[in-house]
Amino acid sequence: MTKIAILVFSDTNSAEALGKVANAFTLASEATEAGDQLKIIFEGAGTKWIGELEKEDHKVHAMYKALKDKITGACSFCAKAYGVKSQVEKAGIPLLSEYKDHPSIRTLIAEGFHIISF
Repeated sequence: MTKIAILVFSDTNSAEALGKVANAFTLASEATEAGDQLKIIFEGAGTKWIGELEKEDHKVHAMYKALKDKITGACSFCAKAYGVKSQVEKAGIPLLSEYKDHPSIRTLIAEGFHIISF
């Protein structure tokens, strides 16, 4: 079993950004089908995606909904900094704060996860 951590840093403001989050979910789907251990974490401006993806009419909503239970969480510091903390909480996504109010990427590496960022 492969251990994969997908980190979404991409902002929500362009077609390229939409492509990145769609590709992140495509990889997540493949990993899930293969039985890999998977973590999806939204970091930086990527925390803004949660509120967008919760919208049922969003292009990637179906992919998000299908993989929502694989989302480990979103950066607590960044969700606050980008003003989306309440959207993340409303979506039921955990706020991660293991290291100085951020997710611990080092811990993922120490646990043997392959880190892929979008």
